[in-house]
Amino acid sequence: MRLLKVHLPYHESDHVLNIAYNILAGGTDFSQTAHLDRWDAAGDMGFIFGIDKHKGLVSRAQLLKPSDWQRLERPPRYEVKTEPRQRPENVKERIVRQRNFQNLLTKWEDVAEFAYRPVACKKAYRMVALRKKIAVKMGQGTLWEEYRYLFFITNQRALSAMEVVLLANDRCDQENLIAQLKGPVRAMKMLTGNLISNWAYMVMASLAWTLKAWAGLSLPVSAGPWAERHRRQKSRVVKMEFKSFLAALVMLPCQIVKTGRRIIYRLLSWNPWMATLVRAVEAWRTPLRC
Repeated sequence: MRLLKVHLPYHESDHVLNIAYNILAGGTDFSQTAHLDRWDAAGDMGFIFGIDKHKGLVSRAQLLKPSDWQRLERPPRYEVKTEPRQRPENVKERIVRQRNFQNLLTKWEDVAEFAYRPVACKKAYRMVALRKKIAVKMGQGTLWEEYRYLFFITNQRALSAMEVVLLANDRCDQENLIAQLKGPVRAMKMLTGNLISNWAYMVMASLAWTLKAWAGLSLPVSAGPWAERHRRQKSRVVKMEFKSFLAALVMLPCQIVKTGRRIIYRLLSWNPWMATLVRAVEAWRTPLRC
């Protein structure tokens, strides 16, 4: 599923929404209930928004029958192609236990749904409730267990309640991307005040992030014993934060020496990414072919 970023034309802030095909997906900051009827009436626009929980919604969820709830089974993050590996020790959790910090552990998750009409709407929509069973621990002991609720409002009838939750959660990686664009890339630091110029500035500044992704994707993976290492390096560059990318592969001291018919670039420092940079330069020297 490809998620595209657009600006709300009627919104005064620099919030960004995600569009998955024709489905608007966003967090609680985007659940502008006054517009839901208009979007639904258009016929070609779906939406899935998080809703701030309040006593009314929590009470509705608590009044549901036990048979209305269904256990949420999340799919694995990746497919094991060879053999499953032993999970490494969770060092952070061990330190939390040793120092008697309060630790929240999710035991299981359930989903249910009911009809709900927001105050600003004239019709009811599907409200999908996600119920998390949380164990509050300190040290080796459990202090208490409690339920916590999350809510999602949608006009999508073809999706199951589980699919609505999983689709809403898929936007999390886009939020990390937005954080990168707001932070080191500075694509959201618009210098002007009108929508067109702000859009143009954001597109131009975000090219830096696009070039970072292209640099990682263009890294060659050689055959033989180094293939797995090269594959891991390629994946790490693609997922690398922009600030780390600058420090590892861009902001490097270099001496340029012109001698005869050659130009020599002499790196004056070393870091673990030097071999990756050399392989990248060799790849970038060749003509680009689709």
